[in-house]
Amino acid sequence: MPSRSVLRRCVRVASGLLLLAAADARAQFALATTSIDRHALVSRHSPRLDRIDPWAPISVGNGAFAFTADVTGLQTLYPVYQSEGIPLETLARWSWHSNPNPDGHRLADANRPFDVHGKTVGFPTASDGPAGRWLRENPHLYPLPQLAFVRRDGRAIEARDLSAIDQSLDLWTGLATSTFSLDGQTVRVRVAVHPEQDVLAVRIESELIATDALGVRLALPRGHDLTRKNNPALDWSEPGSHVTRVLTQTARALALEHVRDESKYFATLVSAAPLHITAAGDHAFLVGPAQGAVLEFTLALGNTPFAANSQGAASARSIPDAAAVRAAAAAHWPRFWTSGGVVDFSGSGDVRAAELERRVVLSQYLTAIQCGGDFPPQETGLTANSWYGKHHTEMVWWHGAHFALWGREGYLARHLDWFVAGLPEARRLAVERGLQGARWAKMIGPDGRESPGGNPLIVWNQPHPIHLAELVYRNAPTSATLTRYRSLVLESAAGLASMLHWNETTSRYDLGPPLWIAQEIYDQASSANPTYELSYWVRGLKIAQLWRERLGLARDPEWEKRIRLIAPLPVKEGKYVALESTPDTWDNPASRHDHPSFLMALGQLPGDGVNPEV
Repeated sequence: MPSRSVLRRCVRVASGLLLLAAADARAQFALATTSIDRHALVSRHSPRLDRIDPWAPISVGNGAFAFTADVTGLQTLYPVYQSEGIPLETLARWSWHSNPNPDGHRLADANRPFDVHGKTVGFPTASDGPAGRWLRENPHLYPLPQLAFVRRDGRAIEARDLSAIDQSLDLWTGLATSTFSLDGQTVRVRVAVHPEQDVLAVRIESELIATDALGVRLALPRGHDLTRKNNPALDWSEPGSHVTRVLTQTARALALEHVRDESKYFATLVSAAPLHITAAGDHAFLVGPAQGAVLEFTLALGNTPFAANSQGAASARSIPDAAAVRAAAAAHWPRFWTSGGVVDFSGSGDVRAAELERRVVLSQYLTAIQCGGDFPPQETGLTANSWYGKHHTEMVWWHGAHFALWGREGYLARHLDWFVAGLPEARRLAVERGLQGARWAKMIGPDGRESPGGNPLIVWNQPHPIHLAELVYRNAPTSATLTRYRSLVLESAAGLASMLHWNETTSRYDLGPPLWIAQEIYDQASSANPTYELSYWVRGLKIAQLWRERLGLARDPEWEKRIRLIAPLPVKEGKYVALESTPDTWDNPASRHDHPSFLMALGQLPGDGVNPEV
């Protein structure tokens, strides 16, 4: 994966384009008198490749499950993409594994003492010891099977063997089509994912298939190599440490159960035509058609078993065939693109307009296939594994707010529903930290348990549920929305209020210490009153007061007091600085790196406490 510095440069470039385009729009834009041709808008940005580019794999998915392919339409060139660009993965947000914990490591085992205004409180910041390492690494994302082309004679397929490459992704139908030449023969591959089921459809056409010179290898990895936190390679070591069981094998179906420790998933491959399937080791199978030049199948994945009858057709849990998957995708994506908002910059004379429009369209697609699941995404979505697959709750705003802003708040609502379900754990954590209401952990797996490191001292995630619930309400201002997120908003606000401390000397409420601000370079034990977080605390409490009024409740007087008496945003020599306790933003070049988060007080946020002249 790209380094953080590369990613930040990409973000800055994209942000700069947005700001420049906004200025251009203010100067030049005239309200359109005709509707936007959405099919034309989307289609002109459908990706197309004529060469191998490890930084440009193609992904298809449904928000909770995704399959990423190279130019062969499968994951044939995994080593090249893994080492030189973006890896080729099959991932789902429901697939998790934990290593055994024979020593019974608990979160408290990673605690270090911190002075919280005269009271000693333990925070699990010790990540280097045995307990900290185990708790950070577990649970971790459990990768699903890899599909790759293989020659039947055992010779590897390498990048130099491919020619006449033509790969495209039709954004309007969700269909990826790949055509290439191998050993003098043309191979054509089409892949799609069902929008509501974790089912991948594959259709391959080639004389190489007919002559049994080419087949598909279905391989089930042990997991990821967890010695790397970000972009770990698939782990093919220790084949005896996991088990792949054949549950059913017929002329048209192969049903598998993959087990490692206490974790398992099921994979069922089904075809309407007879197949030729042979084992290729403990955890791999070679798949081809019994006859003919077409291999077509669906691969269904889940954490409960599928069933297939003696003819290979799905029964108990119906598995759609490949044509049905493609049809479902072709029906889903036009609905997606014709819902919500779009922008058409084709009338602009600015040379940057087309690139900005392309980024908008592709971002909408990529987040829809990777950030729409019931459990919020990891930082790298379903493209690659990072931070062991765990969700960082400070990132949920970036992952989800845009859905509501484009009028697709249903995607964001799934994230918020997970937070609602996680309230018991957030309440428990608040009590442990001496707070009221809900206190949200930062780095979490599906169990909601916090991970050790600097994470427990990061707080800018705390107002997110309030802010995001308000975005949903703005689009759906109903009593049902208020009821759905009432506890989430009010208990998160109670947590915010109780994290502020009264300063007798200054007669104001302070935030921190201890604290790790969004610009993650300052001392955690002494940091206090960061610009961005102070503004966000006010915004969160103001929104919560509005929700109380909408619910027919009186405004909370303690929240009102904190809004009025919270510490002002820190200023030094006429300029805002990152935080009050170390106001060296403009004095010390070493402090001008990492996230410039104080700018978000008037950017991501509307500017509570901000003096426009400053």
